[in-house]
This record gives sequence, C-alpha cells and structure tokens, in this order.
Amino acid sequence: MPSFEDISQEYNNLDVEVEIKSEKSIRSDLLLGFDYEYSQSGAEVIIDSDEFTAVCPLTGLPDFGTLVIKYVPKNLLIELKSLKYYLLSYTNVGIVQEHAANKILNDLTEKYDPVSITIKLDYKIRGGLHTVVSVSN
Repeated sequence: MPSFEDISQEYNNLDVEVEIKSEKSIRSDLLLGFDYEYSQSGAEVIIDSDEFTAVCPLTGLPDFGTLVIKYVPKNLLIELKSLKYYLLSYTNVGIVQEHAANKILNDLTEKYDPVSITIKLDYKIRGGLHTVVSVSN
C-alpha cells in the first residue's frame, strides 16, 4: 500500500480538466406553465429539491445545494417536469452561487410573472464555509 509520501509527487502533478459549460447552456426554454384557476386566492406554492448542482466556474468542482422556490402565482403555474429539466440544465454550468440564484429568479419571473417569488439556494459546506443565497421579486 503506498504511503502519503509515495503519492505526493503524483498528487502534485494531478491536473484534471473538467468541461465547464457556459451560462448559455441553461435551458429556460424548457419551462412550461399552465393556467391557474384560483389566481385570487393568494395561495403560496413551495417547491423544493435537494438535487440542485452546478460547478465552480474556476475549478469545475461541483456545488450541491437545496433549492426552495416559494411563489404566489398570478395566471400560470410551474409545470414540475419542465422545471426539473430546466434545473438539470445547470449541471456542469460554471456559475457562482449568487448568480445561480438570481438567474433562476429571473428566468421564473420572466416565464410565469408571479405575484411574488423567492428563490433560496442552500449550498452544502465547501471549504468550511456554508452559503445560503436568497433573492426575491
């Protein structure tokens, strides 16, 4: 079994290239909506997923987080399967955490025009730091 000293030179030479996609790869065109019949009710819809992932734009290493979408619909509801495909399009996209939250907010606001919406991205600890980004319209 190799010791740490045995692999230290190999470790120092370790250089892996990870394909990092641009933000242009994010597929907001996948988002679908359907008519909301109770637009006057003021009901708040909460959608969450603990499977959100994008990558650091510098290293290509993954950032994993829990996404919470809270919105009060006006005329359209978010179709969930299309939302899942939209969120999957973030995989391998190099985007900083704060930009990811704002991009999701802007895309959902543009598509659904809700009365109000809040996006919360709660990222797993990286380098000993825990980041939560919350943005609203």
